[in-house]
Amino acid sequence: MKEEIIEALKDIHKALDPIEINDMLGFKTTVEYQELTEELENLVQECLLYKTKKDKYILLENCPGIKVGKVAINKKGFGFLILDKEDDIYIDAKNLNGAIDGDIVLIEVINKALKKEGRVLRIIKRELKNLVGEIIKTEEGLGFKLDETKKEITVILDPDSLHNCVEGHKVLVEITKDLGHNKYAGKVLSILGHKDDPGIDILSIAYKHEIYDKYTPEVLAEVEKLPDEVDPKDLVGRRDLTGEVIFTIDGKDTKDIDDAISLKKKGDLYVLGVHIADVSHYVKENTALGDDAYNRGTSSYLADTVIPMLPHKLSNGICSLNEGVIRLAMSCVMEYDNQGKLLNYDIFESYIKSAKKMNYDDVNSILIDHVTPAGYEEFKDTLLAMNEFAHILRKKKNERGYINFEAEEAKIIQDETGKAIDIKKREQKEGENLIEDFMIAANECVATHIYNMNLPFIYRVHDKPNSDKIDEFLTLVHLLGYKIGGKINDLTPKGMQLILNQLKDKKEFPILSSILLRSMKKAIYSKDNIGHFGLASPTYTHFTSPIRRFPDLTVHRLLKKYLIEKDMSMTTIANLESSLVEIAEHSSERERAAVDAEREVNDMKMAEYMEDHIGQEYEGFINTITNFGMFVELPNLVEGLVHVKSLKGDYFNYVPELLAMVGKSTKKTYRLGDTIRVKCIGASKEASQVDFEIVEDKQDGNKK
Repeated sequence: MKEEIIEALKDIHKALDPIEINDMLGFKTTVEYQELTEELENLVQECLLYKTKKDKYILLENCPGIKVGKVAINKKGFGFLILDKEDDIYIDAKNLNGAIDGDIVLIEVINKALKKEGRVLRIIKRELKNLVGEIIKTEEGLGFKLDETKKEITVILDPDSLHNCVEGHKVLVEITKDLGHNKYAGKVLSILGHKDDPGIDILSIAYKHEIYDKYTPEVLAEVEKLPDEVDPKDLVGRRDLTGEVIFTIDGKDTKDIDDAISLKKKGDLYVLGVHIADVSHYVKENTALGDDAYNRGTSSYLADTVIPMLPHKLSNGICSLNEGVIRLAMSCVMEYDNQGKLLNYDIFESYIKSAKKMNYDDVNSILIDHVTPAGYEEFKDTLLAMNEFAHILRKKKNERGYINFEAEEAKIIQDETGKAIDIKKREQKEGENLIEDFMIAANECVATHIYNMNLPFIYRVHDKPNSDKIDEFLTLVHLLGYKIGGKINDLTPKGMQLILNQLKDKKEFPILSSILLRSMKKAIYSKDNIGHFGLASPTYTHFTSPIRRFPDLTVHRLLKKYLIEKDMSMTTIANLESSLVEIAEHSSERERAAVDAEREVNDMKMAEYMEDHIGQEYEGFINTITNFGMFVELPNLVEGLVHVKSLKGDYFNYVPELLAMVGKSTKKTYRLGDTIRVKCIGASKEASQVDFEIVEDKQDGNKK
């Protein structure tokens, strides 16, 4: 009967009562009607049908105002419904209706003037896996306190699983039974360590996101058999590039080096070589090591802690393009004219010997300060030519519509005990831009080559934004008092570039750039090429980081299959068509998990840092205003809440249409983007929270 109901309703776009559905299906008996009503309720529970307040039914897919997805709750109290093929939907704290972070929920879409919002109607499923928390002492003995305060649940642990636990242990817990009323029974799966041990705070967040620092015995056994040095027989059939001037540029502390570069200038022509570690030679399909790399999907960079996709023997050893040793590589060598037009290219297996492990600080010293550090003398001219060519590539990218959001990132500095002792902005200078431009060039070249061969492949895609999202953003810009000229409804990279360029000199630009970035869809991996909107690239992939990302490793495997083995049989193509869909979806999911973990670690470490700076004053700007207060961002990217109750001298209300907090009597106004002086009055590493209060208004920043 289930299939009959769905088939009958698939073209019906209005809600019907059970009698109308009964008549459509031609049922005649009371028994059939009873079975129908029961099945309708089952389909509601399965989220295939939606039941209205008037007890009528409609297929959920035919009900545009109703959505199902996972809710992600922000530390600011509100949440988002995460949808795979649509933009995320904002859910205000008052509309969460008891939902906790990670719940699968049914929501009703509420159309608002500024943004599309949702209201939770029903919690469909509660995802409670990978729960991490602390063993605490209670009156009854040992208990469990969940780290994730956004999940307001109580977990009672099986005493038999607590035998090796002591107070202060961080543990991974599995739920065994729902006891009702947000109470659950559970058992300890593993002890991560004591909460005061260095690195356990970061590891606790990693485990919550299924990011593990340990490898299985099967994986370690396979790794043990791998060589420490390249076997000479593996060089046969590869192009020897050890005589070329090839080197690497990375951060000072980088140990997993998967990209090297070379450049030759021939008159007005530039020959750029991008040489990528051949991880696929060592990490084979259908092995414990290969399967584990797939499951992890990516390396995770959490503060200054790295949890690698591949064990260190590979990531820092045989696969890393270390200075002065022979390494296997996949090379993409491209010839350009002096306008940045690609004239010719070759993609092939090679072996290289990096002449130097360079770092960004030293390279920037040459490119910006014109000071050559010791050991760089013989590479100075090549680096200057590389920078010259990188500017040509970047100019061409900008001309086609490349969108530079100038997103800022924080770098957390920890001491030997793992405590945050400093926070700095990561800087993107000439050396960093140079590597970015060269990697983009190689990624585009490889993607275009396979796309033109019309073969199954993994692409890095970024869809264009929805017009509604851009309209919301332009409304916000208008509320701030700014006008955007030109083709503002042009949903192309050029159109977005035009908007950003007109806002660059505004004091709110960092906020507006960030909001516009969030208005964009997320870049994902896909078997189907739809181009990369943010890069204004018609064809793009990830080829350049196979040590760190599974999609890149997959791209290398495909390149070998097509270009080296010449395997383009119908059987191979048919098998790849289905497997690449799964790889793309899984890799996108693991990337999201790593990004979420990184964000959580940064929030925690920023709060930890501020615990030692309570009472100190700072100048910052208002980057978010809500009905309960304002979030202020400091120059080092630390963000804290000025609660509305802490505002002195008046009773303040949030006025959405002004994007402002306004005093009821004085009309004193705090607006988005205003610069204010604040004092840190509280910080909690445990809650990942920082609290400020205003101590002084900067006269030119506070509009009245």
